Amino acid sequence: MAAIYKFLSAYEPLIYIGLAIGGLFAFRWLWQSWNEWRRAVYSLEREFALGRMGRSVFVVILILALFFGELIAASFIVPNLPASYFLPTATLDLLATPTGTISPQLATQLALTPRPVPTLSNASGCISGKLIIDSPKPGTEIKGSIDIKGTVNIVNFGFYKYEVAPLNTETWATIAADRKPKQNESLGAWDTTVLTPGDYQLRLVAYDNQGQSTPPCVIPVRVVPP
Repeated sequence: MAAIYKFLSAYEPLIYIGLAIGGLFAFRWLWQSWNEWRRAVYSLEREFALGRMGRSVFVVILILALFFGELIAASFIVPNLPASYFLPTATLDLLATPTGTISPQLATQLALTPRPVPTLSNASGCISGKLIIDSPKPGTEIKGSIDIKGTVNIVNFGFYKYEVAPLNTETWATIAADRKPKQNESLGAWDTTVLTPGDYQLRLVAYDNQGQSTPPCVIPVRVVPP
């Protein structure tokens, strides 16, 4: 159903044009059928003309129904749907147990090896005043439930979502989404307690009203035990 609503919203002008062209042909057919029925002299002629007129009336009613259906869907239903209805990325389980194993000695060595906190230079795609995460700052340590703050205000704004993935991977999991543009305010909450402590990347993605995404704003963060 989401694909249907997305199609109706994305191709709204073309659908109206197609229905308008079809409507012109249908009304022309109806007009000709009515004239044939009005000029018919014999009963058999009138019967055939009446049959054609009935079919043309059905086509006209069908086109009008499709027109009003598109109008209702694009103008009232789609704008009121939650943003999560259009999310193209499925939520993934970041806590799944990996299939590989390592030796206890190697695990101890990795645990004792200092890990550098990502620096500010690791942030990418963020544009001040349009698409940026102000809090948390890139490279900071976070724990517990936090409030993500920033700005999402692109041209023809549709909705936004924010996601998380382990650092240097593309295993993105959607945290939440919203259909309201934001300007230096709360984007939503993030409960980091469900994640294994470690280095992650937080991604903010904006979509326009046609469902097309802009380059995301990505920042690195480190989740620590609460």
